[in-house]
Amino acid sequence: MKLQDPYAGERLKESHFHPREEALNIRNAWSSWNDYRFADYYYDAEYEYFCVRNTCGTYDICPMQKYYVSGGDAERMLNRMVTRDISKLKINRVTYVVWCTDEGRMVDDGTIFKLAHDQFMLTCGSPCTAWLKMSALGFGDLTVTDMSDEIAALSLQGPTSCSTLKKMGLSGIEAAKPFDILRFPFHGETLMVSRTGFTGDLGYELWIAPKLALDLWDALYAAGSDYGIQPFGEQATNMARLEAGFIMPAMEFNEALKTIHFEHDQTPFELNLGWLVDFNKPHFNGRQALLKEQERGPRYTLTKLDIEGNKPAEHSYLYGNKRCTREIGYVTSAMWSPAAKANIALAMIRTEYLQNAIWAEIYYEKELRQYSKVAKCTVSRKPFWRPARARATPPPDY
Repeated sequence: MKLQDPYAGERLKESHFHPREEALNIRNAWSSWNDYRFADYYYDAEYEYFCVRNTCGTYDICPMQKYYVSGGDAERMLNRMVTRDISKLKINRVTYVVWCTDEGRMVDDGTIFKLAHDQFMLTCGSPCTAWLKMSALGFGDLTVTDMSDEIAALSLQGPTSCSTLKKMGLSGIEAAKPFDILRFPFHGETLMVSRTGFTGDLGYELWIAPKLALDLWDALYAAGSDYGIQPFGEQATNMARLEAGFIMPAMEFNEALKTIHFEHDQTPFELNLGWLVDFNKPHFNGRQALLKEQERGPRYTLTKLDIEGNKPAEHSYLYGNKRCTREIGYVTSAMWSPAAKANIALAMIRTEYLQNAIWAEIYYEKELRQYSKVAKCTVSRKPFWRPARARATPPPDY
């Protein structure tokens, strides 16, 4: 019997690495991201998660949006668009940024790569072409090019990632500091490697011309065969990023241009990203609104919680008392963390109640029966998972 392809007729694009990924996706577990067919998981999400935490794994980031912003006005334009001061960013470095509407509501987050004094690459999760075009108005010496389909990109994450790249022949990769960019010759072209990632662990992202994508995959997997290399999908990524305390669109925040209800989007201060807002730099989108919010304080604050017990508080409401009569917030993401050995969550909590007791009302299923419990929550000030190797230079060999 021939299985029906669940994505037949949707005309989803295939990643530059798809021929290799399709062979490894034995569950045929696909979803979609920016019109690309994208692996939800390959074999088992928890198995893939443990590969990332104990060996290394690859995560396809071809569907990520990639824009080249170049010209004499490139830095000025980007500095006006994002809240962070990127005039301080050095060549061959990467930085994390957010950008907002004039009302200070977050449009999206992403990274900016400074490739030369007048050339940058902006990466983000959702298409941003229209916003970039509006942001470019008034700047003369400026070119914005959508390179999303023209760059093959693969994330390599986990403790054996550096050892794998060294065995692959990337001499000097161990000298890369977090957020550094290095370049290496590869089959007559240039392989760009950044020490970046979305797992909170040691990791790198590899950027190459699409015609060399499969050659890169084969070389990487040959080098990583002794280091436990495996592919991992969206489910394992979501587990790892939650342990690291990283935000995810459509979970911790709604993109401001996609929301319908008033204030169902978020601000950088509500997402605990006030450190990305620099009021000492020249004018930027949302500056006036964010300045007012800084003075009065955010209504909600994204908070890391350690919750008693072992039942994940998914979709739970939070209360200021054990009787659950005073609602103070809601959980955005939750899981039992194998690495932290804790029941963890990210939650939006009304700022005025952060210093008080916090209780989660948890609903769960056991043998087809529904149960509920009220669990005490403790605020965590640090990420749930932040190993020293993620920042060490050179990282230890495994």
